[in-house]
This record gives sequence, structure tokens and C-alpha cells, in this order.
Amino acid sequence: MSKDYIQRADKVVANTYKRFPLVFERGRGCTLWDIEGRQYTDFVAGIAVCNLGHANPEVSRALARQADKLFHVSNLFYTVPQVELAEWLVGRCFADRVFFCNSGAEANEAAIKLARKTFFDQGDFNRWRIVAMDQSFHGRTFAALSATGQQKVREGFEPILEGFDFVAYNDMEQLAAAVTDKTCAVLLEPVQGEGGIRCADPRYLKDVRRLCDEKGIMLIFDEIQTGIGRTGKLFAHEHFDVQPDIMTLAKALGNGLPIGAMLASEKAAAAFTPGAHASTFGGTPVITAAALEVLRIIEAENILDHCREVGDYFKSRLLWLKDRHPVVEEVRGVGLMLGMKLSQKGAPVVEACMEKGLLINCTQENVLRFVPPLVITAEEVDRLVACLDEIFAGTSTTETC
Repeated sequence: MSKDYIQRADKVVANTYKRFPLVFERGRGCTLWDIEGRQYTDFVAGIAVCNLGHANPEVSRALARQADKLFHVSNLFYTVPQVELAEWLVGRCFADRVFFCNSGAEANEAAIKLARKTFFDQGDFNRWRIVAMDQSFHGRTFAALSATGQQKVREGFEPILEGFDFVAYNDMEQLAAAVTDKTCAVLLEPVQGEGGIRCADPRYLKDVRRLCDEKGIMLIFDEIQTGIGRTGKLFAHEHFDVQPDIMTLAKALGNGLPIGAMLASEKAAAAFTPGAHASTFGGTPVITAAALEVLRIIEAENILDHCREVGDYFKSRLLWLKDRHPVVEEVRGVGLMLGMKLSQKGAPVVEACMEKGLLINCTQENVLRFVPPLVITAEEVDRLVACLDEIFAGTSTTETC
């Protein structure tokens, strides 16, 4: 049955993904079942999206209630769920304003446009360049692609948009040298996800904030992968006691539903006046109602505490593997955004885990990435660690661990 669907998809769906030969039919919590009835424990979560797990019943009910009332009226009018979601977000972070869109790339597009327009409105027409980071990832649309510090992502789409300068992550000297009188903002991820789970140094982020203040430019944090609890805090920058001027969110905000958001302080948001930017489907009633329920659950059920507790345990178990197996070079990350750098390519390990009913991911070719639902248990972590232990020892079997 799976083979039939795969063949049908390969005839009609754009060939932009290198997919695994699995056709999933349903999920619940941290478990997925394919169309053949095989069961998998999910340590990918839709790439750091399904923080509350699959088919959360409370989110499903919130979605159904709103769908029974109102789908869409456009942003020419107000809707209750959008207002309530925006209030929830600004009530729990530095921001005063929210712009809703449909994805992380769109959120970053909005942030880039806002930073540029701010200085344009001030009459500083030459200040439009943005300093971004090597190995960063900000999306696939043209501005987000142009801001991404990975040549493999940009290759084939040149010429990319002008206006982005790249420096090494965590290198303050390079950053300071790159900021000129043409710079309007610095854009970075507090933890680089696609870049291999690389964490910003706490002192570095403070120095970046100080530099931006001294130069009168904006600091933009891309929290698309780190936001909504992934690192054990609602937003990753809370770990560093540093606030941006602009922040972008997506992924886990909708727990699988398409939503993005750009948040900004009142001062930073001032350049977005009526007509400056827009989105037809940004912040529709159904999607914002579901996202609001996601956030309420995260708060009411102490999901962040659970994330920190299990994340610390998970990291300790990965470090245990490092001590046992020379193939493991480094363990890094925070909360339930963890990476394991190998001395070899990670794809065979991903495939071996999949055969055992465990879904993991690899980035940068040799960094195993673990971004499970935040409701993952210590027992499920132990099962993965046991399988990795067998794989690294070269004694793995095809049986489910």
C-alpha cells in the first residue's frame, strides 16, 4: 500500500524533497503510525513543530469550535482569536506589536522589510544592509534565502538579493567590523538549528545587543525553531537575558498548522503603517484560535518545566554515549533542541533508527538533531539512547528496540 502512494506522489508532487519511504496515516502524542500499521517514536516533531505532540485533542477541539463559526474574513476586519493571540504573545515578551503571516520565511521577510523601512522613513536612505551569520537558515523565499548563510541553499538561485553581509557566528570582532554606516540591523538565531544546533555564547549576545544600541541599529532574533518552548524557555533569548527589537516565530506556534509571526517593540514597529505590509491569510480565525490553545496548554500544563527536566536528562544520556563511542565528537544544545556531532555522516544512523521504529534527523551531514515533542518522556529517550548505543557499537539488529 505504501509503495502505491509513493509511486502516485512521485508522478504528481514537485520533486523538491528527498523523502523517506514512509506514508504516515495518524499520530498521537510522540507516536506515529504509517499506512501499514507500523509504529514509530518521533524525535523530529515535524522539524521542531509539534511541541504538544501529534493530534493533541484540546487543540483539535479548539480548531473545530472555531471552524464551526468563522474561517476567514481577511485583515480588512478584526477577529476575536487574532486579538487574543496577539495579546497573549505581547503579554509575555518584550514586544508591543505582532504581524501575523503564514510561515517562518514570511515572518523573516516582514522583519527584513521593517528594519529597512525604519531607516527609510527617517530619511537615512543609505542604511539598508543587514549583517547575518554564516551557517544560518532563515527560509526559502528570496529575501530569507538571501539572508541565509549557507551557499548550498542559495546555489542555483543567483543573483540573490543585495544587502546582506555575513560573519562567523559567535565572533564579535568580525561582527563589529562588518557593521557600517549602511547597516540597519543584525539578524541571528539564538541557537542555529539547520546550522547544526550551535548555541550563541551568552556574552556574545550581550555584546551584540550593546553594539546595536551604540550604532543605533536593530537586533532581530529568528526564533522560528527555538521559540514556543523548544529550549525550555518560551523564547530562547530569555536564557541570555537579552531582548531584541524584532523577533520572528513560526513552527511550533501552530503545533502543525501554518502560522508565522513577527513581533516588535513599539518603536521598532512604527514603520509598519497601513499599506506598508500585508498578508491575505495571516492570522485567520481558525489558525489563531488553535495557536492560542497551544500556548494556553504550554502554560497550564507546565510544559516548559517538563522540557527542561527531560532535556537535561536527554543531554546527559547523549553525553554518556559520547563517553562510550569515539564516533561521537560533541553533544550540544539546550532543552529539547539537541545535537550530536559525529565523525562520520549521520544518514546511515538516521536510517538505522528508522528501521527500529525511531525517527531522528540529520543536519550539516554529520549532526544528529533531536527535536522531539516537548511531551516526550524519559522512557522514550532511554529507548532511543539504547538503539544509538547498539548502532554505534556495530551490534544493531533490525528488530525494534
